[in-house]
Amino acid sequence: MRFLHTADWQLGMTRHFLSAAGGEAQSRYGAARREAVAGLGALAAEVGAEFVVVAGDVFEDNQLSPREVSLALEAMRAIEVPVYLLPGNHDQLDAGSVYTSTLFAAERPANVTVLDRDGVFRVRPGVEILAAPWRSKAPTTDLAAAAAAGVVADGTVRVLVAHGGVDVLDPDSTKPSLIRLAALEETLAAGAVHYVALGDRHSRTEVGSTGRVWYSGAPEVTNYDDVETDPGHVLVVDIDEDDPTHPVQVTSRRVGRWRFITLRHDVNDDRDVAGLDINLDQLPDKERTVVRLVLTGSLTIGHKAELDDCLDRYARLFASLRTWDRHCDLAVLPADGEFDELSIGGFATGAVQELVAAARADGTDADDARSALALLLRLSAPHGQGNVA
Repeated sequence: MRFLHTADWQLGMTRHFLSAAGGEAQSRYGAARREAVAGLGALAAEVGAEFVVVAGDVFEDNQLSPREVSLALEAMRAIEVPVYLLPGNHDQLDAGSVYTSTLFAAERPANVTVLDRDGVFRVRPGVEILAAPWRSKAPTTDLAAAAAAGVVADGTVRVLVAHGGVDVLDPDSTKPSLIRLAALEETLAAGAVHYVALGDRHSRTEVGSTGRVWYSGAPEVTNYDDVETDPGHVLVVDIDEDDPTHPVQVTSRRVGRWRFITLRHDVNDDRDVAGLDINLDQLPDKERTVVRLVLTGSLTIGHKAELDDCLDRYARLFASLRTWDRHCDLAVLPADGEFDELSIGGFATGAVQELVAAARADGTDADDARSALALLLRLSAPHGQGNVA
């Protein structure tokens, strides 16, 4: 038996940094998430998968617009094999569940089944899914263990589909809702369950050493690379209990196309600014790349103006480019004589001198003065007029 294991689609997700520039990048990001889902149909056909299990958080939340729900269901319709959806902590089966809405019921494709009760769902003779859906934001028990309770080995191939943290990976192993790995491994060893498909962790992760317990990770990135490890994958799972050496084989296929990266760079002079320019220029697929910059160093106002020019240029190319201000440590101070050769006169000369004095002080006024002086240098540069527009 072969099937696809995926999770954490979180359709309808928004990211504030993508919406900041008019929402165009946010629209493309949302479309990419749906395309990753629809593309599972082609992958299933390519590898011969019988069905798809989605281990929780199909939707970002239960309060989505009708358009988001309709577009999501249309993406699922493109998958020509059965698709089993597990409610997770984002889209739990509470009174306002998206899964019980009139719209979902009316437009749900025939190939889609919601795992809306604990326990057994029959896929075909000899193959079953054990479901552990979330009914609230804060379960008070191990839902996976409850779903598998009382199940015995009887020749049926079973896939346990669950959502949430596992005790061996969580810093607080006392949470009542954590999935207990030891209990899973006992069930696997007994032959009652053959594979455990987990969701909630957006990084593709093997849990334990059996090779049978996995988080698939999110099929499209949702957070930066210092939070998520290797997202953008779907797992292809083969179960063959007649093969004594490899009864379960798990292989990964990349389906995601976006990247969220954190780039750390020291900038102390124009050469460092040029180096940052080169690094940004070499990043591929800029329209689907989000960059968060951590900048450290000390710059003159002139070099800060060059940095601003660089960042403004690439902000137009990347899906999002922004500085992570609370982690940046960038000092900007006027250099001696830095403004002596500006072609200005009269009262403007006095104003510049006041700004320079303010920029060498501390506080919010100093930051504003430095920004004003950097803008003045950019405007007065030979290429400045072209950049201002």
